[in-house]
Amino acid sequence: MYIKYCSKCLFPETKPDLFFDEDGVCSACIAAEEKNKGIDWLQREKEFYEIINYYKRPKSEIGYDCLIPVSGGKDSTYQAYFMKEKCGMNPLCVCFETTAVTELGQKNLDNLSKMGLDVIHFKKNSEVYKKMVVESFKRVGDEMWPNHIGIFTIPVVFAVKFNIPLIIWGENSQQEYGGPNLDSVKNRILNRKWLEEFGGLLGNRIQDMIGVNGITEKELTPYFYPSDEEIERVGITGIFLGSYFFWDARKQLEIIEKYGFSVKEDGPTEGTYTNYENLDEKLVGLHDYLKYVKYGFGRATDHVCIDIRNGRLTREQGIELVKKYDGKYPNYGVSEFIKYSGLSKREVDFIIDSYTNPLIFKQDEFGNFLKDFEGNLVKNFEVI
Repeated sequence: MYIKYCSKCLFPETKPDLFFDEDGVCSACIAAEEKNKGIDWLQREKEFYEIINYYKRPKSEIGYDCLIPVSGGKDSTYQAYFMKEKCGMNPLCVCFETTAVTELGQKNLDNLSKMGLDVIHFKKNSEVYKKMVVESFKRVGDEMWPNHIGIFTIPVVFAVKFNIPLIIWGENSQQEYGGPNLDSVKNRILNRKWLEEFGGLLGNRIQDMIGVNGITEKELTPYFYPSDEEIERVGITGIFLGSYFFWDARKQLEIIEKYGFSVKEDGPTEGTYTNYENLDEKLVGLHDYLKYVKYGFGRATDHVCIDIRNGRLTREQGIELVKKYDGKYPNYGVSEFIKYSGLSKREVDFIIDSYTNPLIFKQDEFGNFLKDFEGNLVKNFEVI
């Protein structure tokens, strides 16, 4: 089998919502080219501060100027730092509790309040949430599906409750990772439509969880996006900081480390070669592996492609990193998921295999996926 790869980075044609131009360049690289050369960032900055000045409350008025969805990760820590220190805003940070938080993740989340910020940590109904985790793992091959709902919905819920019209998101993932067309890449506003199309819901909706192992509609209250009437009443506007300022995670990391953000000192995150991203979640290795078995690329490819576009790696260097880190069986993530879900390893592996793409990975004559001596899948093709 032959898989087409971007001629500049290493994104394959199997990546959902990706397109290539006539020269074989992917939409993520096209967006990066515009980001590097085609955007007047001074004009964008001017537009941003016009928005900020419109929403900023007078000094004599109590209240929050904006709301920032946070996890305690590098991006949301930078968003919080930027809005407070650079813009002089009084932000409210809202965190939807992740599935299985790491010690480091909790430390970085706690650090936000030490930076002089108010933080609401929404602690979910663990029983209902776990039912959704197991069901979504089986149904769509993504154990983090309810987390995707929560991180995009809960901040908006609180924005409505506190009458905070301005929500500041971080990177525009469609700009950084590519989208189905240039309109999606250029979109600067996150709303309900963006969430449903690009929020990682995989065609599933929260209504589909009603009745799963007895889950009631009322128990799913936090996961329903506010109504159009509520959004209109408050005037909710969600903007991407990365649409107005050049987004470079590594440079931003250097800044927030000075404000107490900690990276993973004992090695890279499972599934990639970096030690500064996805530090808050124990199951992230499994989550990224499920993407790998479906589409043939994982988190290491994502990071390599960004480093190539930012001039930190050559394509050849990227290929070597992808071969070394991408697609390795996530022993830690699986073991933590077994503890969390109560499923056996045999059940977990059976479900993973059910989502594994037979066009991408080799099988024996009985339809079993071939694996090497370390338990890693064997591809039908090489990264080129």
